[in-house]
Amino acid sequence: MGNRLFFVPLIVAFALSGAGHYLHWNMTLQFVISAIAIIFVAGFLGRATESVSHYAGQRLGGFLNATFGNAAELIIAIFLVRDGLFDMVKASLTGAIIGNLLLVLGLSVFVGGLKFKTQRFNADLAGMNGSLMLLAVIALFVPAAFFTTHSINAEGTKTLSLVVAGILIVAYLLWLVFSMITHKDMLSDESERAEEREEESPLWSKKLSIIFLVISTVMVALVSEWLVETLDTFTSQFGLSELFVGAFVIAIVGNAAEHSAAVMLAMKNKIGAAVEIAIGSSLQIALFVAPVLVFISSLFGNTMDIVFTTIEMVAIGVAVFIAKSISQDGRTNWYEGLLLLVVYIILGVSFYLV
Repeated sequence: MGNRLFFVPLIVAFALSGAGHYLHWNMTLQFVISAIAIIFVAGFLGRATESVSHYAGQRLGGFLNATFGNAAELIIAIFLVRDGLFDMVKASLTGAIIGNLLLVLGLSVFVGGLKFKTQRFNADLAGMNGSLMLLAVIALFVPAAFFTTHSINAEGTKTLSLVVAGILIVAYLLWLVFSMITHKDMLSDESERAEEREEESPLWSKKLSIIFLVISTVMVALVSEWLVETLDTFTSQFGLSELFVGAFVIAIVGNAAEHSAAVMLAMKNKIGAAVEIAIGSSLQIALFVAPVLVFISSLFGNTMDIVFTTIEMVAIGVAVFIAKSISQDGRTNWYEGLLLLVVYIILGVSFYLV
């Protein structure tokens, strides 16, 4: 019954979004329907990933949830790169990073903290995540610093961006080896994993979960393209800046899968898995998705540099600073979640007024 109640609005929203696109409905109406549809398909993606995660284990499951949860952002960004909308791409990447670190993590910690006084997770993993977040800030800061001080020209910046992108991809792949193979035991949370196996049962069979994972990813790709095609009209009609739309509207819509999965896990006192999804997703955006987009843009014939604006750098730096300070001790409470949400609201208002 529960699955039926979920699938009916999912299919209706997806069908309406497709109809709006191919029948050329009003652009604003198309945007609203596509935004609603992508929340449903992202939720479907989250459910499918959660079901697959049951068979894969918590560490690999958290990685899969972050990876497929980022599918919406990556696919949207690829369409934006294809259209040469680099500023909106960077804004959406910024929004995805701060959205995961502040909104997703903040909501998870806040809601979980209301139910459980103190929630604990692996402190070693928290420390490593903090170091990786700082690496992401450094990697984004260096090209921007050299470009804005006119130490290198635009062509040199693109070359530097490709080099930095390649290094970040290698660093991220080696992090996966470190966290899932060579130091897997150090970073795992045995009590949480055992509890999950005892209490949880998968939504679907292993085969059906994988099929649904593929179907939901395709649905996300289609709705993402339909959504991107409405953005120009939507931003101009409501007088919104590309920075705000990219950093908050697209990011909130694209983060729907992480929102649902992380918050539900936190409410079940599985804060370790929620942190893995939220912070792991931000790291994946900064260390893998953004660099991959640089190479993809190069294939389209116009290389996107990795130089972010001062505003975007400040937003990412602030988000990393408070997320690291709150998560580094391996313990959370509802007030720490509130602090993350407060910072997100401050940044949101600031971006809106730009």
